[in-house]
Amino acid sequence: MSPAPAAPVLAIPPLGVYVHWPYCARICPYCDFNVVRNRGRTEEKAALVEAILTDLRSQAALAGPRRLVSIFFGGGTPSLMDPAAAARIIEVARSLWEAEPGLEITLEANPTDAEAGCFAAFADAGVSRLSLGLQSLDDEALAFLGRNHDAAAGRRAVAQALAVFPRVSIDLIYALPEQTPAAWASALAQVTALGPEHVSAYQLTIEEGTAFERAVRRGAFTPPQGDPAADLFEVTQAVLGAAGYEAYEISNHARGAAARSRHNLLYWRGEDYLGLGPGAHGRLTLPSGRAATAAPRGIADYVASVAHHGLGADFGTLSARDAALERLLMGLRTTEGAPMDDLAPLRIPPARIADLGDLVAVKGGRLSVNPRGRAVLDRIIAELAAG
Repeated sequence: MSPAPAAPVLAIPPLGVYVHWPYCARICPYCDFNVVRNRGRTEEKAALVEAILTDLRSQAALAGPRRLVSIFFGGGTPSLMDPAAAARIIEVARSLWEAEPGLEITLEANPTDAEAGCFAAFADAGVSRLSLGLQSLDDEALAFLGRNHDAAAGRRAVAQALAVFPRVSIDLIYALPEQTPAAWASALAQVTALGPEHVSAYQLTIEEGTAFERAVRRGAFTPPQGDPAADLFEVTQAVLGAAGYEAYEISNHARGAAARSRHNLLYWRGEDYLGLGPGAHGRLTLPSGRAATAAPRGIADYVASVAHHGLGADFGTLSARDAALERLLMGLRTTEGAPMDDLAPLRIPPARIADLGDLVAVKGGRLSVNPRGRAVLDRIIAELAAG
């Protein structure tokens, strides 16, 4: 009997790998991520790398054949890790699956001079895309945000990144206290003039349990809300659009389709990704259904879980409705929207979609939000998700 023909490459589902490196030189006052101070911890870091590698191999056995389309080192500040450790993780991931041509390997970094000095080593390790946490090019704003770099260091880091990596993305934060549309427009123009292929512009969100949340409660400052925040959002769309950056997702702007973040598209498209490291989350489609994975937040707890079970994460199966709700929440953030078939478990009445008028559109079997609806996306999702 002749062997069965190999499955076409495109029939093999895509997969991403997210690696959480929790260490930071300092904890920013707006951050609610799972992070710890980067003080020594040499043995702990070595143990964490080994646990991540074991977890990767174990989750790969569950995932089965896949097309590896992205590896994303996030955190925390993964540019503080040993580039040799990143190289090991990349090498093992490549050995477990067939990598898609142009495999996207992203590293998050802060623009300090020390971290920029390691860019070449990370490129040698296999990193092809740098996501740089610039946040601002204004020294006063950087001080307010608790960053450990100034504008001059930020500009140097962008130049170094562009000289080393084929792909560079810049993160910015807006809607700072008393920020005007004119000042924000000027800041955006300065950033686009630096020449990155991708810009992620996030409105400052006051997260529970952060230093900023405590400061707002005691009246230390008030972030823009309502119309002032909406005005800054519109400035973002106008300035970046005029500079050739397409808003393919509500906060993410790229110079052409090739510049889009392939890893983030996994999230927004409801595709599969493994979550490795303390506190990491993942999604994996298994014969039993769509699994949601979550690892212990504590570093020691994560390492112990891998040592005892071979896996760092707990696996739970999403209900059909929860999976569809997640698809709605993530997919409507993008210009491509979400397939109506994926949203079927939500049983959205056609009249409810019609009532939203020109804020949304259904075309080619996909539901998407029109540009005018992006400013009220939260309201649209709440109405569509209502039982």
